Amino acid sequence: MIKILHLSDIHLGSGFCHGKINPATGVNTRLEDFVNTLSKSIDRAIAEPVDLVLFGGDAFPDATPAPYIQEAFATQFRRLVDANIPTVLLVGNHDQHSQGNGGASLCIYRTLGVPGMIVGDSIKTHHIQTPNGAVQVVTLPWLNRSTLLTRPQTEGLALSEVNELMIERLEPALEGEIRRLDPNIPTIMLAHLMADRANLGAERFLAVGKGFTIPLSMLTRSEFDYVALGHVHRHQNLNPSNNPPIIYPGSIERVDFSEEKEEKGYIFVQLDKGQVDWEFCPLPARTFCTIEVNISEEEDPQSKLLKAIAKKDIKDAVVRLIYKLGSEQLDLIDNSAIRQALSEAHTYTIRPEFISQLAHPRLPELGVGSSINPIDALKAYLENKKELKDIAAEMMEAAESLLEGYGDKWLDLEESEEVGGEVKTQLRLV
Repeated sequence: MIKILHLSDIHLGSGFCHGKINPATGVNTRLEDFVNTLSKSIDRAIAEPVDLVLFGGDAFPDATPAPYIQEAFATQFRRLVDANIPTVLLVGNHDQHSQGNGGASLCIYRTLGVPGMIVGDSIKTHHIQTPNGAVQVVTLPWLNRSTLLTRPQTEGLALSEVNELMIERLEPALEGEIRRLDPNIPTIMLAHLMADRANLGAERFLAVGKGFTIPLSMLTRSEFDYVALGHVHRHQNLNPSNNPPIIYPGSIERVDFSEEKEEKGYIFVQLDKGQVDWEFCPLPARTFCTIEVNISEEEDPQSKLLKAIAKKDIKDAVVRLIYKLGSEQLDLIDNSAIRQALSEAHTYTIRPEFISQLAHPRLPELGVGSSINPIDALKAYLENKKELKDIAAEMMEAAESLLEGYGDKWLDLEESEEVGGEVKTQLRLV
């Protein structure tokens, strides 16, 4: 059996906004997190040892990472070279410069002739001899419109029509590689793409037509023993029948809060011709935690906030606190106490959201053309404004005292309008 480690979407250098500078190293702690999970993946590859490492693309957030970030990536993969473990580095969309027109960041490993490093930046079959036998890997890097089509061919076409045209161009190219495969050797498809049954983040189904989406039928080929994918950050198997397994390992670290509930890791594969076993191996990714609470109706909003924080395990987590409040409650919030309650977090952000007075339902009895008694109108208004309940009685008393001075004259509603989020009522004598 050939042992393989399949990982993807490292995105080394992402998420600095969720980290802080480590005073001991001078490096952002989120870079250290990403290096740590990558290192643990490489540790497993060397400890087994595996016969082959497959990287599914997106090494960095973009194609021009800072030199120290490139060095951190190279240092880890150099360990595989030293251990004589061949590695296929597939080019993802984030690895391409200027949307594929200016090369890819990973191509430097081919230019330098790094032993055992294969860069997959084209549709091509790579024959690799491992200690436990030969394997053939078909690479399918991220493809954009300019790769398969010219500008005149796509001009005036809808996105779905462009998608169909790209698939028409891709099918014969891929079919050509499949027909040249050796049927007696285990075969892997390594691709960076969006498959039409993949889901992203918070279980949102990605429909065909949103970008270049490849039909699953192009991947469920009997010639493939294992389909190793990259691009989607959520781990999933798109073919429950496992014939063949079509696997997104997901990213190795949480990039942002959209991945808060996702487990991160890599895939360990044991492969032979017509036989494959695989398992998802979790990594100790940094915890992200959202605390969301509505305190707009609370008499003691500070206490409610502190209790909501205390309910969560925030130690060493990246935390965001989102709370909704009314503008009149602002003076009731002790920000220093909140910061103290969040002090165990790795980093945190605090985001108060004021509930707009425009969100209050407009009372029909105070609308334009209403003939309601002004005292009743004021009463209705005050009953709908909880923030004025402490002075409502005094306002009613003052209004009644004011109206007494007009004798038999009557006040009527002339018009109502919304100004600055509040209903302003104009009165006139009749």
